[in-house]
Amino acid sequence: MKVQTGKDCAREPRRTILLVEDFDDTRLMMKLWLVKNGYRVVEADSGKAAIRLAAAENPDLIIMDMMMPGMNGLDATQRIREHQALRLTPIVAVSAYGADEYRAIAIEAGCDEYVSTPFEPDTLAELIKGLITARESSNLNAPSSDSQT
Repeated sequence: MKVQTGKDCAREPRRTILLVEDFDDTRLMMKLWLVKNGYRVVEADSGKAAIRLAAAENPDLIIMDMMMPGMNGLDATQRIREHQALRLTPIVAVSAYGADEYRAIAIEAGCDEYVSTPFEPDTLAELIKGLITARESSNLNAPSSDSQT
């Protein structure tokens, strides 16, 4: 068994998370928490910005606020899923609505998971880690394709 040193850990690329949230304070708080947990964070404050940044950055995971002015998180998620390169990118819907029916709508729109606020940070951390690990495992077995739709 090989023990990882600080030098080995520094070679591992930081995973990128696209954080989509229209409230500046909430976005800042979540960004600081994600950075503290070792992630590179790209920020979007609207659904349109999320689509543009997702295509440009190809993040390892997207945290998507569901309720935003203009284009909401459901519509943005559907548009992101239209990009071939983003079809397997995990998207976690975040909303104050805790109802099971809203969770079902988010999953149907293309989200992989649904988290209602307030949430436990440890639970979200494990969810993020699990989804990124699952994506990496599925990418190892999937044929590569650079085409977009």
